[in-house]
Amino acid sequence: MVSGNNNPYKANSICKFMALRLSSIVSSTVLRRRIPLVGVFCVLSLGLSNICPYLSLSSKTGCAQSLPFVPQLRSQSRRSHNIKMETNNKTVPSIVVYVTVPNKEAGKKLAEGIVKERLAACVNRVPGVESVYEWKGEIQMDSEELLIIKTRESLLDALTEHVRNNHEYEVPEVIALPITGGNLQYLEWLKNSTRD
Repeated sequence: MVSGNNNPYKANSICKFMALRLSSIVSSTVLRRRIPLVGVFCVLSLGLSNICPYLSLSSKTGCAQSLPFVPQLRSQSRRSHNIKMETNNKTVPSIVVYVTVPNKEAGKKLAEGIVKERLAACVNRVPGVESVYEWKGEIQMDSEELLIIKTRESLLDALTEHVRNNHEYEVPEVIALPITGGNLQYLEWLKNSTRD
């Protein structure tokens, strides 16, 4: 325990001091900017009760809940998991979709078809992408073109089907990421340039 001394009152005081000190360190602006919170989460995951066995709490889940910085961490965590695009009546939930194609001609043909069908407002074609992947048990390295497609979230299924029907690959890449914000005028244009 604490230097061979089995006095629970002394150990409890030491643990409380450690908890308050840890709280002030984690709350420090300098530390938050320089050190990732991974270490803090490790301490919270292990629980300070492993470090301070004499620290008594009403809850048996560990002493991390009583630390003053835990509510702050929880509120920051909730914010990052609940990021949603701010919408108004002129915008809709939107996404960016990545699709790779084998060459420039395939990229041009697929991009034009997607925009013509109003499945996306815009498709950026990025040449010179080098892809490394495993296919049928062997490592492959291919030069590809990346399509970055901006569209409505509601059009993902139709877009995926269009890509499957017009793509040379047996299993085409279609990966969607949410747009969590941006220029509202652009997002309004995206809505107006795609089908309902």
